[in-house]
Amino acid sequence: MPKLPVISAKELIKVLLRLDFRIISQRGSHIKLKRQIGDQERCLTIPNHKVIRKGTLKNILRILDLTNDGLIHLL
Repeated sequence: MPKLPVISAKELIKVLLRLDFRIISQRGSHIKLKRQIGDQERCLTIPNHKVIRKGTLKNILRILDLTNDGLIHLL
């Protein structure tokens, strides 16, 4: 398994938009995104930082059921 890449919020949001998320709102330095699949709704809050911390990125990937390989492929 490759290492977790160092990415910015802008790059992560591009990936999430490819995964059918849409931006709902922004308050301060946090951006809210939402995706609906059937009757399920997924909401994420992304910190709008130049570098997203490894732990935050790992939690986002866990919520999305996405691996490091999958993220690198989508980048």
